[in-house]
Amino acid sequence: MGMGVLMAFSVLESSASLASETRPPDRPDIRENDPDQDMPLVELPEQNLSARPELKAPERLDPAVRDIDWLSQAPDTRGNRVVETPPPVYLESNPNPLQFPTVPEEVRIEGNQPLTLEQVIELAQRNNRDLQESLLNLERSGSALREARAALYPNLDVRSNFTRTDSANIELNNDRQRNLFGENTPTQDTGTTALDGTVELTYDVFTSGLRPAQIKAAEGQVRFDQLEVERLSEQIRFDVTDAYYDVQQADEDVRIARAAVGRFEQNLKDAEALERAGVGTKFDVLQARVDLANAKQDLTQGLSQQRVTRRDLARLLSLPQWADISAADPVEPAGQWSLSLEETIVLAFKNRAELEQELVQRDIGDQQRRAALAALGPQLNLFANYNVLEVLDDDLGVADGYSLGARLQWNVYDGGASKARAAQQETNIEIAETRFANQRNQVRFQVEQSYFDLQFNRANIQTAKVALDEAKERLRLARLRFQAGVGTQTEVIDAVSALTQAEGNLTRATLNYNRALASIKRAVSNIRSDRRSSVL
Repeated sequence: MGMGVLMAFSVLESSASLASETRPPDRPDIRENDPDQDMPLVELPEQNLSARPELKAPERLDPAVRDIDWLSQAPDTRGNRVVETPPPVYLESNPNPLQFPTVPEEVRIEGNQPLTLEQVIELAQRNNRDLQESLLNLERSGSALREARAALYPNLDVRSNFTRTDSANIELNNDRQRNLFGENTPTQDTGTTALDGTVELTYDVFTSGLRPAQIKAAEGQVRFDQLEVERLSEQIRFDVTDAYYDVQQADEDVRIARAAVGRFEQNLKDAEALERAGVGTKFDVLQARVDLANAKQDLTQGLSQQRVTRRDLARLLSLPQWADISAADPVEPAGQWSLSLEETIVLAFKNRAELEQELVQRDIGDQQRRAALAALGPQLNLFANYNVLEVLDDDLGVADGYSLGARLQWNVYDGGASKARAAQQETNIEIAETRFANQRNQVRFQVEQSYFDLQFNRANIQTAKVALDEAKERLRLARLRFQAGVGTQTEVIDAVSALTQAEGNLTRATLNYNRALASIKRAVSNIRSDRRSSVL
């Protein structure tokens, strides 16, 4: 028996050394030779709450700057971030939105490009189709504003007519004259060729408030679309960040599954060695094989989920059809949030574009109500025209004339249509106010939920780290006991499972903490790159 144990120990030592050479590393690094893998995080200065403007309806534009290009006033969708290594140019989306692949070669995945989180966000701000659509909406509302401002200027019309007329009445009169007085009776020429032109200048002097109301409503729509660009930019940042963490989670699940496969392979080798030495049983070998097969199934499932998460991130980034990406950042806490819950809530109230959007929508409704009521007021405009006439069939010269005047129009009664339109806008104002209150409550809940999740997951990280260290030590002792013949293979299997679970718990706690941090940043919004890491 003692000789068999010695033989078993020698076999175990040789298999253990072989396993240490062939076992996959604890963290397979897919980012070798990637210059961005050690990029340091940017620390954030402390938030200055007093620097944020108070929450109120947007002020009206000064008339002196009404001709500013509205697109230049759009918020920077990239958040003024400084990306140390920009993403590769070839990952930018096809400029043709109507691209339609027709052959398999055009959609076949070729290669994989590891990217950091900041590079992914940069790509999303360039490529995301929803954000591009919001920018087009902003451009359209800017054109509508220029159309509304055109009413501030007079209209100048130029008209010209060239006519050739052959009058039937004159011809009948000529026939009557000839019948009465003979064929030699003088007659009028039935045909006339004339050229005339008119230049008319009109200007609406007084519109009962219709014109300024329409201009202010158009300005409000531009502001609303600006805020929508800002909202989408923040939401896309959050969605892409969350998807990036999903990719990291899948990568870590694959790493942990591979490590588990390696441990169960070692267990199988140990069990077979003990069986050959006569101190193990066939049952232990079969159990080790079953555990190894289960671990391989977990690895296969993890690899499938890894591909799915990467393709989902590629969808959000609107990458070229052939491109695939992976996560280059290591899994580690992304920063800290040192503001209190109350400070965070107030900061979110001041920053969130959704709240200001409802205020802007309320103001648009008020201006449209004024425009509807203006239809019942008097409309006064001035006009001046100058016309010339040249009859080409006579020997006279060109005749001209002019007219000046004012027109007053007053729609005294329209059956109540204008008041009904105004009532609709009053209802829209109340709806915007109700939505503001609801959005305010939603913003507060988002902040509170993210804040509590952040605190909870931060505590979980510390607990998971301790559990991981203890699980490693437990596995080491279980293997020593098993190799010494005083422990069972079940203890080793339980220890391997516990270590795998502890590694997964630490990964989930870290990534859930990062998700909560990203969620609280989204709930607050508008934190620039120099404040984007952690608020310290």
